[in-house]
Amino acid sequence: MDTTDMKITIGHLYPDLLNLYGDRGNIACMMKRCQWRGIEAETIEFNTGDEIDFCGLDIVLLGGGSDREQAIVCQNLLKIQKQFQEYVEDNGVVIAVCGGYQLLGRYYKTDDGMIEGLNLVDIYTEQEEGRLIDNIVLQSELADMPIVGFENHGGRTYINGNKPFGKVLYGSGNDGKSGYEGVVYKNVIGTYLHGPLLPKNPQICDYLIQRALERKYGPMTLLPLDDSQEQEANEYIYRRFVKE
Repeated sequence: MDTTDMKITIGHLYPDLLNLYGDRGNIACMMKRCQWRGIEAETIEFNTGDEIDFCGLDIVLLGGGSDREQAIVCQNLLKIQKQFQEYVEDNGVVIAVCGGYQLLGRYYKTDDGMIEGLNLVDIYTEQEEGRLIDNIVLQSELADMPIVGFENHGGRTYINGNKPFGKVLYGSGNDGKSGYEGVVYKNVIGTYLHGPLLPKNPQICDYLIQRALERKYGPMTLLPLDDSQEQEANEYIYRRFVKE
């Protein structure tokens, strides 16, 4: 299918508060991979106090932030939780990283108190002793290549039987015990992987783009891109932390 007349609108939620791990790199990656294919791409930033109309969005990015910043963001998002939930249930595409991942669930219990979640996915997070910090490698059904990134979180997320983003080959993942990382619900991906995530994992970036386009325009196949450099970098990480 010809993609030159297609357009994707990306909503970057609260980059003024949730940009702890270079989440703009994820935006840049989605924009570039669309533009290389002749797909028009636009990003709209929604900062604190802005009104958010999910009807005009094709992909939503929720990035990472401190516990304090997450609490502020959640207070804002809870006012439009119903609209956000309708977007998710209508197969709206969401990529939520670290703090944004924790906000998807029912709550995040911290040492300083409880942060109410958006309850978009049946998961919850509790702060436990020590931080899980390291490189991380996953095997995921969503990509042929391993998923690589970096994790740094004190919260342990429990996904209650929901589908994980991937199986941990190296690293800690959701809780350091289950052997799984992240969550996939409908067209939502929640994950602790940053670095940022998408430039390191172009197949996941394309997965999000394709899901957004299919929701808007119907079944289609994305034009392949030359990802030889990304594949070489990915293979290096895999060999360093898994094969050896």
